[in-house]
Amino acid sequence: MNVPDWFAGLSSPLDEKLGVELDEVTPTRASARCPVEGNTQPFGLWHGGASCVLAETLASLAAAAEVGPEGAVTGVDINATHLRPARRGWLTGVATAIRIGGSLATYDVTITDEADEQVCAARITVFLKRKR
Repeated sequence: MNVPDWFAGLSSPLDEKLGVELDEVTPTRASARCPVEGNTQPFGLWHGGASCVLAETLASLAAAAEVGPEGAVTGVDINATHLRPARRGWLTGVATAIRIGGSLATYDVTITDEADEQVCAARITVFLKRKR
């Protein structure tokens, strides 16, 4: 696992409920996996809202790595397209920086299933509050 030391103990109750397992967090890339089981809508499919949570988590953590422990981040825009259903197994999300500016960062997030088929395509913009 490649996560900044200062992230130790940093967790979100919602991410814990979803079962998100972080793998990597850098300012330009963040990745994690999440089980489908327990995160489905009433018809047994992966919930689109869970895709949005995973995508925003990854983009926000990458942005937090950019501003450091003295900074703060807030998601300001999310767009997600649900491309295919998932019924079981684990999904992997990867956020990749499109642009990191002075006060905004935008990330492309791809969520794939165990067959490496894309389940969701998302784009997240995050406000960066840097230490002054």
